[in-house]
Amino acid sequence: MKRSLVCIICPRGCSLCVEGSGNDMKVSGNSCAKGARYAVDECTHPVRTVTSIVRVSNREDTMVSVKTSVPIPKEHIFDAMEIIRDLTAEAPVHIGDILCPAVFGADVIATKDIF
Repeated sequence: MKRSLVCIICPRGCSLCVEGSGNDMKVSGNSCAKGARYAVDECTHPVRTVTSIVRVSNREDTMVSVKTSVPIPKEHIFDAMEIIRDLTAEAPVHIGDILCPAVFGADVIATKDIF
C-alpha cells in the first residue's frame, strides 16, 4: 500500500508518504517523529474529535457547542452524531460539563457557558 497525506500535527503541513502495511510501515517526508506517528495512526486506525451543538431546553432558540473529550474512531462518527443529535441540556451549562458520558470512549462536553 502507498498513501500520501498532509500532516496536521503542526503548522508545517509536511507532505507524507506511507508505504507498507501492518507493522511494516515506512513514512517519508516528515520533519519530526510526531508526523511519522500521525501517518501510521491515520493509516491503521484514524480518529477524529467530533464537534457539534446541543439544544438548551430551558432557553428559547439557544444551543450550546460541544465536542468529544478525546478523539473517537472515525468509523463511529455518524453513530456518535446520532447520540449527540438526541441530547438536550438545561441551563446553566458550564465549559467542561459532561453532557453525555462514554460515547465510543469519549465524553461529550460543553465548550461554552450558557447562563
